[in-house]
Amino acid sequence: MNPEHSNEGANGDRRDGEQTNGLPNTIVKLMVRNHPGAMSHITGLFSRRGFNLEGILCAPVDGGADSAMYLVVRNDERLEQIVKQLRKLYDVKSVVVQDDLDHTVFNRIEELLSEA
Repeated sequence: MNPEHSNEGANGDRRDGEQTNGLPNTIVKLMVRNHPGAMSHITGLFSRRGFNLEGILCAPVDGGADSAMYLVVRNDERLEQIVKQLRKLYDVKSVVVQDDLDHTVFNRIEELLSEA
């Protein structure tokens, strides 16, 4: 099998959204105000707390006034606190943790990028 299209990362972790380092992954869906710096504020919250984002997908909605963000994160004991803090950010309009979403969209995007 071609290592570029393997479901394992460089350190042997699964990249298909199922598990990373033995912890299940989940998707946090955000609706945010779409303006310069909004993504930086959101990702900075994760960075300051040492919480890794396994994947980010963001696209404008509602004519570009807002953006939908999908964040793949580890579902560990800190997730609940991060969600509470996300809800306090001015740019964040809604936060939903969705365990039932299809994580494979992140792999498909990675494959497209590797072919470019």
